[in-house]
This record gives sequence, structure tokens and C-alpha cells, in this order.
Amino acid sequence: MSHDHNHLPSEIRHEKPLWWALGLTTSYLIVEVIGAFWTNSLALLSDAAHMATDALGLMIALTAVRLSRRPPDARRTYGYARLEALGAVTNGLLLFGVGIYILWEAAERFRQPQDIASTGMMWVAAFGLVVNLIAMRLLSAGSGESLNVKGAYLEVWSDMLGSVAVIAGGLIIHFTGWTLVDPILAVLIGLWVLPRTWVLLRDAINVLLEGVPKGVVLGDVEQALRGHAGVAGIHDLHVWALASSTPALTAHVVMNEGQEPDVLRRKLADVLHERFGIDHVTLQVEVDHCGDDCADMKPQAADDHDHDHDGHSHGSDRQGHHGHVHR
Repeated sequence: MSHDHNHLPSEIRHEKPLWWALGLTTSYLIVEVIGAFWTNSLALLSDAAHMATDALGLMIALTAVRLSRRPPDARRTYGYARLEALGAVTNGLLLFGVGIYILWEAAERFRQPQDIASTGMMWVAAFGLVVNLIAMRLLSAGSGESLNVKGAYLEVWSDMLGSVAVIAGGLIIHFTGWTLVDPILAVLIGLWVLPRTWVLLRDAINVLLEGVPKGVVLGDVEQALRGHAGVAGIHDLHVWALASSTPALTAHVVMNEGQEPDVLRRKLADVLHERFGIDHVTLQVEVDHCGDDCADMKPQAADDHDHDHDGHSHGSDRQGHHGHVHR
């Protein structure tokens, strides 16, 4: 196999802009929370929750970069990639709590409008606009090469729109005195943040539950494997995610007569890589589908397994041909 599937260099090359963007975003998040209580602006507080999702997106991107370098060990044979999903669930639950609080507070302010320091509100939002524009500039170069950086770039871009909305609200309050625009903006920003937070939680929980990765249709994968000329059948097919961007697959493949198990396994691994981007593949190639009779068979010794790493294999001519392909 002549493919180069190491995506690590581009991730490392774009790590520094991610750190700068995270530092700027986190600094402004602190300023915005302080400014929200100083100006009594619920819109600013709601935008701070939105900014928190941006900081979370940047932290997840950096976590993915860092954890991708940490090798598995004797206790965690898959490595530490799922810490990304655990962190996303924790932060997502916190953001849900903040979002519900903002919507509750907005309902109270509709009943009893409060004074807003519109000038301070605009200054804080303007500072946030500058921070977002700088962060967008830092991330723009890598947004076309790395999915992690692209996700962070889109997060910052959407928050830039939130800052513009808060500035517009401050101008309306300053020139018209209509303070109800503040809770209205808070509700709109909150309704923008909560669905995105739910998507984040849903994707993270799917990883933890070993669900089929986003963008992968199990039926299409099975059809692609069954469609190969050397395949008589597929069973025990499982596709899950080691992390948000690391799909894995295991399957039992019943091969047609006259096939070489190692050759077939490598060809199927190529199909999975090219069509679905699945590179962590474990395939057991069988001469016949033994079904329930497998339970009556004695366990095979370690010598009965063969492992295929980057195209190097050690064959087995017995009924079950086990192979691990990690591209």
C-alpha cells in the first residue's frame, strides 16, 4: 500500500495559531463576564456564553492535536483520545446550565426592565469584535487544511456576529432608551448557543457510546465490503469512533474460493480508506461463515493470528484468518 495516512504534520503546524486564538478568546471571555455584571447587560452575559463555546471549540481542537501524539500504553491500549469527548460532555452540560439561566433571567427582565450602561456595553462588545477579528486572521490559514482548525475558525466567526449584535443593541439603547432590546438580544444569542451545545453533547455522547461516527452510514460500509468480488459475506460488522475524528472498524469477512486472505484484507482496507476515511481496521477473514458453531470451536493459539501492519503480513492458512490493518 502506497498511501500516506499520517495527518499529524499539518495539525502540529497549526497548533501555535490555535494557542494564540485560545489565549485571546479566554482573555476576552473573562473581560466580557466582568463587563456584563458592570453594565448590567444580559446580552453581554449571553454573548459570553457564546464566547465560552468558542473557547471550548479551541480547547477541543488543541486536545485532539495533543492527544494524537500520546501513544497507547499497557493500561489504555487505545490511548487517551476519549478524554476529548469527556471534556466536551462536561463543558456542554455547564453551557446548558448557563444558557437556561440566561433565558430565565431574560424572562424576568421582560417583566421588569432594568437600566443598562449602554456605553460600557458597546465598549466591551467592540473589544470583543477586535479579538474575534484577530483570532479569525490567525486561524484562516489552517482552516482549509485541518478540520479541527476549520471548526475553531467557524466558532470564532459566529461569535464575531454576536459581538456585532451586542454593539447594535448598545447603540439602540443609547439613542432610544429602549432597554428591552437587551433581553431580546440575550434570548436570540441564547437560542443560537443552546442548539450548538446540544450538537456538541450529542456528538460527544455518541463517541462515548461507541456509536457509528458522524458522516458514516453503516449500510453503505457493509454494501461496499460485500460488493468486492472476493467477498462471499460479511457479519459481526462494527464501526465506532475512538475520538471525534478517528473511526475504527471490525468485521468478519467470508471470502470466496480461490482468494488469498492477506491480499483480500489489504484490498478491503483500501476500500474503507478511500471511500469512508476509515484507517483503523481489524478484519477476520474466514473460509466459511461458521455462525453459532464458532462457540463449539476451541480457542485458537496465538500463532493462528496474523497481523497486517502497513502492508506487512504473516499468513495463516487455517479457517479463520485474522488481520489488523492500522493505516
